[in-house]
Amino acid sequence: MHLRGPSSIGQDCIVGEKTYVAYGVLIGSYVKINAHVYICTGITIEDRVMIAAGVIFTNDRYPRAFEDGREGLAPSEPTPDTLRSCVRTGATIGAGALIGPGVEIGSYAMIGMGAVVLTDVPPHGLVHGVPARLRGYACVCGAPVASIEKTTFRCPRCGRRYTLAGTSRGLTACSRD
Repeated sequence: MHLRGPSSIGQDCIVGEKTYVAYGVLIGSYVKINAHVYICTGITIEDRVMIAAGVIFTNDRYPRAFEDGREGLAPSEPTPDTLRSCVRTGATIGAGALIGPGVEIGSYAMIGMGAVVLTDVPPHGLVHGVPARLRGYACVCGAPVASIEKTTFRCPRCGRRYTLAGTSRGLTACSRD
C-alpha cells in the first residue's frame, strides 16, 4: 500500500498490495480494501465497507495535467473542481468498478463488478452496468431482496423485512423474522 498522508485509517482494516491512498482520505474501521485500488483525495469510506480489487475513485470534474495560462504541471492540491465522495457504512463495491466524482454510495449498497457509478446510489441500492443503474436492492446480509417495483419485501436469506422509502432514499429496515 502507498499511503500519501495525512489520511486516517480506522482499526482492524485490511488493505491489499499496490493500493494507493491519497492525502485527506478518511477510512473507517473494519474495512476491507483489496489489491490495486486507487483512492484519491476527498474520499470518505465509513465502517464495514468492502472494496474489491481494481476499484478506482475519481474526484476531479474537469481533469487536466496543466492549468490554463501557467507553465508546468497543475498543482495536486484540491481545487473548487475537486468533488468529495462518500461510501456509507456496510456498502460493497465490486471488482473493477469506477466511482465518479461527487458520488455518495448509500449504506449497505451493492455495486456490481465493472460498474461505472456516476450518480448517487441509495441505501441498500443494487447497481451494475455502464453507466450503473439501479437494478434492485440488497439486504444487510448481502443477498438481493426485491425488484424496484415492490414497496415492501423480505430477504429470502436472513428474513429481514424492508420498506422502500423511495428510489432516491432507498430502503428502511422494518423487522427481522
